[in-house]
Amino acid sequence: MNEDFNIEEQEQQYSASNIQVLEGLEAVRKRPSMYIGDTHVKGLHHLVSEVVDNSIDEALAGFCDTINVTITEDDSIRVSDNGRGIPVDEHEKLHKSALEVVMTVLHAGGKFDKGSYKVSGGLHGVGVSCVNALSDYLRAEVRRDGKVYMQEYTKGKPKAPVTVIAECAPEDHGTTVFFHPDPEIFQTTIYDYSILATRLRDLAYLNAGVKLTLTDLRNKDQDGNPHTETFYSRTGLDEFVRYIDASKEPLINDVIHISTNRGDIPVEVAMTYNTSFNENVYSYVNNINTIEGGTHLTGFRRGLGATLKKYAEDSKMLDKVKVEIKPEDFRQGLTAVVSVKVLEPQFEGQTKTKLGNTEVIGAVETSLREALATYLEEHPTQAKTIVEKIILAATARHAAETARARVQRKSPLAGGGLPGKLADCTSRDPAKSELFLVEGDSAGGTAMQGRDRKFQAILPLRGKILNVEKVMDHKVYESESVVIIFRALGVTIGTDEDPKEANLSKLRYHRIIIMTDADVDGKHIATLLMTFFFRRMRPIIENGYLYIATPPLYRVSLRQKNGKQEYCWNDAQKQLFIERYAEGDATKVDVQRYKGLGEMDAEQLWDTTMDPENRMLKRVNISDAAEADRVFSMLMGEDVEPRRKFIEENAATANIDA
Repeated sequence: MNEDFNIEEQEQQYSASNIQVLEGLEAVRKRPSMYIGDTHVKGLHHLVSEVVDNSIDEALAGFCDTINVTITEDDSIRVSDNGRGIPVDEHEKLHKSALEVVMTVLHAGGKFDKGSYKVSGGLHGVGVSCVNALSDYLRAEVRRDGKVYMQEYTKGKPKAPVTVIAECAPEDHGTTVFFHPDPEIFQTTIYDYSILATRLRDLAYLNAGVKLTLTDLRNKDQDGNPHTETFYSRTGLDEFVRYIDASKEPLINDVIHISTNRGDIPVEVAMTYNTSFNENVYSYVNNINTIEGGTHLTGFRRGLGATLKKYAEDSKMLDKVKVEIKPEDFRQGLTAVVSVKVLEPQFEGQTKTKLGNTEVIGAVETSLREALATYLEEHPTQAKTIVEKIILAATARHAAETARARVQRKSPLAGGGLPGKLADCTSRDPAKSELFLVEGDSAGGTAMQGRDRKFQAILPLRGKILNVEKVMDHKVYESESVVIIFRALGVTIGTDEDPKEANLSKLRYHRIIIMTDADVDGKHIATLLMTFFFRRMRPIIENGYLYIATPPLYRVSLRQKNGKQEYCWNDAQKQLFIERYAEGDATKVDVQRYKGLGEMDAEQLWDTTMDPENRMLKRVNISDAAEADRVFSMLMGEDVEPRRKFIEENAATANIDA
């Protein structure tokens, strides 16, 4: 922040005059997906982020250090902070309370007034008014000036004017927003604790010194105490990097932490190296995860490559290296978090996934060059270890390029033919075509008999595929099971910008469905496949093309001639059948337990698992890439201890069949 930004003065001046109005709120309920992404799980949780981000903006401005989020028994959300409190005085243009303006008018907020917020995540200003429009009930309470102000809303409309409901101590200040998502808008209104916890954890790391708590009133222990977690980071991004890399073997023990200002742009970077072969760089602008990167990521990569290459050349370590060192070699085994605060960020659209401000490139590049050069000079042992890793990465990349070229030459799109075991569909429209990756030849044969060949293709997989988490690139492209999947999908690997990037321009199916047995081996194969897609073809997940089939666990039937029968996907459904049709007497029913796909005939497999009219598919998505990376590394990596701890902590709630 600029030195002339006086917190005390701005606190006194923050009033209705700072609230600027750009347009109305009418379109939000008509087209909610335009504002929050979708009306399913992602959009539901985005509501919480919009409210919490307002509180974080108060923290960025220096007025808030505590934020409490509560999930109530009926899946309402309460967000409370100790910021200044939204202004409640009359807005001079609209002649109503500024609180009502903020809550009911799209693009109304202090974020558009540069004197109120120097940087802000919710630049578009639709945040809390959007939440209000999409809630069947919302209550806002403001504590400021020794009073508690309150206003209630239904579907974005005020029920009554802003009123004073109590007095409070002069030093008590802040805002509390309580809301319940409108079930007429959302396909589900049940909040996932883990999604909210991940977002709050990220915010704690990105905003050192701010305490965030998450309380779930739906989940209480035997003494009636609700489950509560507190997220707090004293040092910020270096702790974030250590958290992400907790399941990886470190290459160096240090986290290189840079925090500086370049003009009006605060730049913070934390980075380290591990022994893996993956690059994991996460970028943020004003606390927003820019999943598509942008100019800050460009500046980071330029600064990293230039500084490491200069050090390697000056130290003569590249003199005997026979392969060319390329920019991507500097990022093998790298884990980093890049966070910048920008006064007027230019995002690509409302989704805010890519930063466009060109001035940020130089700010990040220069900051990283200076700090990293100093670190390398002061830590020669670590510097040598990093450069040796880079040389190893270059050698492995060269081998991978040769192996990858072999895969691409044999691609069906290059005239090499489809893999022999693929039973393709007749449709050539990817949007209408789906590929089932089926465990084993037996289940694959059954699936081929039961499918609709017009749009359903079947690829049987023999045994477990390669665990790509543990091997170098060239080993991936030398694996027959992996090559077969590449060929079947028609995906090519490698672009001018990134040799590992999956090119989906000729992808042959827009539904790729993992179908495995419901036993331990089947779940292991499914996890191996998800690891493969996450590490090698992540765009398939990001575009929503990857699914998990869910075959039923039971077929339950009454013990009588032509008795009622149903398929059940869990124990609760089985018990409901027994109560509904057998008067709760389990002895009156026959239960067939399906552990393998091969236990069903073609008609049963079609009816339960493949028929679009009846089946249940689970779409695989990435709500938080950093958390997903940590989990995959922990489950599929070399380090046994984090995996053992994870199993012990989750064994009680796991659904695993022997």
